[in-house]
Amino acid sequence: MKRIIETPDAPDAVGAYSQATTDGDVVFTAGQIPLTADGEALTDEDVATQTRQCLENVKAILEDEGLTMQDVLKTTVLLADIDDFDEMNDAYGEYFADNPPARSAFGVAALPKGAAVEIEAVAAQRD
Repeated sequence: MKRIIETPDAPDAVGAYSQATTDGDVVFTAGQIPLTADGEALTDEDVATQTRQCLENVKAILEDEGLTMQDVLKTTVLLADIDDFDEMNDAYGEYFADNPPARSAFGVAALPKGAAVEIEAVAAQRD
């Protein structure tokens, strides 16, 4: 059965969506843009800084469920400019140095609030 995940350690949902959902085994995060937990937009920062904030939000959501970044099975990265891929990838690698998850990355026309990057994740509970 679907359960909604909400943590004060990640930014509030700003629309008709949840920070994350789970069925008890798999956690699906919403796409995280570079907003701090108190709602400050870091969209004027470089792509590396924005990537780290997105992943800090993912990390906070997972920690609320007793998970770590090592439990992430798959991520999807959306970039407002695909030419930012290398800078995003370097910052991303700081969070997934060992046994990284599967990943898709796409260049898109625009992201919410003028963000340069948005990242969503799928993670699984350990047996």
